Amino acid sequence: PLDPANPEYGPKANQLLVSAAGDEGRDAFVKRFTFNSYGTRNYGHHGAYCGFAFRAGSGALMNDLKKYAHVKPDWEHVRFGLFIGTSPAQAGNPFKRQARQLAEARTRGLEYVVVSPVLPNSSSLAAQPGNEWLPITPGTDAALAMGMIGWIIEQQRFDRSFLSQPGAKAAAAAGEAHWCNATHLVISEPGHKREGAFLRLSDLDLPFEGKRYGDKDQYAVQVGDQLQGHHSMAAAELFVTRRVDTNSGPITVKSSLQRLKEEAQRYTLAQYSEICGIPAEKISALAEKFTSYGKQAAVDTHGGMMSSNGFYTAYAVLMLNALVGNSNMKGGVSSTGGKFPAFGAGPRYNLKKFPGMVKPRGVFLSRSRFPYQKTSEYQRKLAAGENPYPSEQPWYPFSPPILSEHLSSALAGYPYRLKAWISHMSNPIYGQAGLRSLVQDKLKDPKQLPLFIAVDPFINETSAFADYIVPDSISYESWGWTGAWSGTLTKLATGRWPVVAPRLAKTAQGDPITLESFLIAVAERMQLPGFGEGAIPDPQGQLHPLQRAEDYYLRAGANVAYFKGKAVPDASDDDIELSGLSRIMPAIERSLKADEQRKVAYLYARGGRFEDADQAYQGDRLKHVWKRPLCIWNEKVGTSRNTFSGERYLGCPSYYPQRLADGTTFDDAYPSAQWPFRLSSYKSHLQSSCSIAADRLRQLQPENAVDLSAEDAQRLGIEQGERVRISTPGGSLEARVRVRQGVMPGALGIEHGFGHRELGARAHQIGDQWQPSRPELAAGINLNDLGMLDPSRKGHATLLDWVVGSSARQALPARIERIG
Repeated sequence: PLDPANPEYGPKANQLLVSAAGDEGRDAFVKRFTFNSYGTRNYGHHGAYCGFAFRAGSGALMNDLKKYAHVKPDWEHVRFGLFIGTSPAQAGNPFKRQARQLAEARTRGLEYVVVSPVLPNSSSLAAQPGNEWLPITPGTDAALAMGMIGWIIEQQRFDRSFLSQPGAKAAAAAGEAHWCNATHLVISEPGHKREGAFLRLSDLDLPFEGKRYGDKDQYAVQVGDQLQGHHSMAAAELFVTRRVDTNSGPITVKSSLQRLKEEAQRYTLAQYSEICGIPAEKISALAEKFTSYGKQAAVDTHGGMMSSNGFYTAYAVLMLNALVGNSNMKGGVSSTGGKFPAFGAGPRYNLKKFPGMVKPRGVFLSRSRFPYQKTSEYQRKLAAGENPYPSEQPWYPFSPPILSEHLSSALAGYPYRLKAWISHMSNPIYGQAGLRSLVQDKLKDPKQLPLFIAVDPFINETSAFADYIVPDSISYESWGWTGAWSGTLTKLATGRWPVVAPRLAKTAQGDPITLESFLIAVAERMQLPGFGEGAIPDPQGQLHPLQRAEDYYLRAGANVAYFKGKAVPDASDDDIELSGLSRIMPAIERSLKADEQRKVAYLYARGGRFEDADQAYQGDRLKHVWKRPLCIWNEKVGTSRNTFSGERYLGCPSYYPQRLADGTTFDDAYPSAQWPFRLSSYKSHLQSSCSIAADRLRQLQPENAVDLSAEDAQRLGIEQGERVRISTPGGSLEARVRVRQGVMPGALGIEHGFGHRELGARAHQIGDQWQPSRPELAAGINLNDLGMLDPSRKGHATLLDWVVGSSARQALPARIERIG
């Protein structure tokens, strides 16, 4: 056990953290080692400091707080798009593909509005009058969304047919492509032990039938004046507030849509307008326009939700899709077309299970998905007669393991410390706002973290702190299988193979030293299961080796090639020769069975397996649909507790101002008189976070600047190109200023992708050789170096979303001053 006083923490294996940048086709291999070979709970990737607030808000709406599904517009047929906190052609995944889709959609007459503090590339004067930029005060997108929701409900501009169907059967009978829980009755009795939960028929001692989504009985809805189960074929009432007699006494219940209506009415439209800086008439006009296209309007959002109130903001923004009933509809929104699975228990090889595999257990370092109420800490406080709230640090009941908490928690020793960290291409020091100032000194101290191994083709801002750097290949030199992001309407799997040989040292066996060869060697040396001889079973009970990277990825390709018994054709000689596959055919022949070899080669010659594009639609609907009901009220959220305050979270969207973990608002903690600006980051259309060494890109844009509105520049006497100092409660940086018309007054914009301290920006000695020093690669600034710590968390954490723990990099309080 890791800590006998807290047995729920699990085994000492959990004192290994493994982190990765993101799934570029190799995550399954890393997770095989992490979870089921070594057995640690702690794995994390960039999502917590990239776009997780959006994904969590989306998961709340889509009834998916496990994988956090999200949607994208059906670009082929959408007629009106509303983009808040994202700008297609410049942000949102995959943004290069979306750039093409946006350009094509404009030629078909797409109308759209982009809401952003800084004018993005997606807004185009050349395509006027079909698009509009709507400037907004950073961090207040929820005020706009809730203002629109309130107006839509008041004016009854919502899709009544979609919202009023209580279940899947009723929705199908009404001709709807999806359904939601707008009519389900929520226990709204203050202090009730099940407050925030849905009323069930068993609460009323009414008979019920069947099971659905793990519930022991049916949800209660009101049809006319009668209470019925949600399997009713009749449309149910949307706005309900009533007292009901239950087997535990009379209680007040309200429908989900009624709860949403009440939250939207907490403020007037004029108050929402004052908060977000958008005129009230603009908000109502936008709501009217959005609801004028039936189910062929769509809202999209992404990384702009990464503020301290991001979760409820994203939930509110995406709720607009539900109000027009566009889910699964042609011209509406799509979750995904799905993918041909490569790494599961496939038709040819079982890459999910293997002999001796370990099942990880215990509490995540990030205190995710484990009820604080079941911890020894909570029980000790109760036994001592103490109030168990607040917990020492927040627990996150419906968040996944989040890298935004892993390092800070381990270095603070709560819930426990790390002994080792393996980082694969991850760069949280650069990517997470405020993290450098919090952890850099501790990362240098082996007493704080005894062992840090980075597996990386580059020395980045994070791997520079490592004790050891294991070289790795880049995407053109590696294997991988992955799928597409939402917005791709058909099923696919993309296969990557080394089109060039890696320029890396080789193992004794002649394999390049990469992520895979390193993990294989570690597993074999430690005699861990899942690697070496007899590691990969097939359906016939035979075991196959995992001693090289291709042993794994080629067999994954075989699973794709034989998906559900529908095998692809064999590759021809021309396929192999023209695609360059002849170089890797010896590996294919060595690793695969004879009947698999040419079928896997067929996939690699084409870049993967792709469902025909004409399979995207079935009439006016999408072929691949999201089946779980949308949550106007999310019961999991509404019955979970904030472990700082002990209060239940709200199960539907609402407007919350920017705040610290203990509930202190930014207005109280950082008065506008001292901090009159709010920082806003946005993606460069030229640079990514790792492309600064590309000379041709740098020739076009050698550095970034701080964007300042012309109005603010005139008021402050700041001129174009001057050097300024940008300060936040987390620090200050010097930068060059760019005065622009396209900036919301009171906002400062910082383009992401600059301000590097590594990736060649300074020299390193490797053995007896020094790398060249290229100080031009350090040009510009990185907004994340201005990130803040949360003072309400005793200096142990950066500023995070108070509900789900995602990094808060947007809408930071700031000031600007001339230098000299």
